[in-house]
Amino acid sequence: MTLAHIVRAYGAARAARDPREQEADVIRRVTFGLRAALDDDGPARVRAVADNRRLWLAMESALLHPSNQLPPPMRAGLVSLGRAVQREMDGPAPDIAFLIEVNEQVATGLLGGG
Repeated sequence: MTLAHIVRAYGAARAARDPREQEADVIRRVTFGLRAALDDDGPARVRAVADNRRLWLAMESALLHPSNQLPPPMRAGLVSLGRAVQREMDGPAPDIAFLIEVNEQVATGLLGGG
């Protein structure tokens, strides 16, 4: 099997995955970076918080988009939660454990486990 075949097979497998599962996977990846940066005050921590910021900005943008099909109260709650996360990240020393907990809860909720 060539690399091109493997890439096509991987792409097809990803396309077949449920969108909520894909979203939860992105959140878990960002959360992994946060977890790795728990005891780091240097570049790894800055990068992990920046990745988390991009995640939550993208989620807010998707939640506010007119085509979003989530019920309005759920969208509003998630936007509010995202803004709380943003405020935490804007502080001088973001609580990484809090950010991890929020991300894990949202990922679990996406998969119907919350």
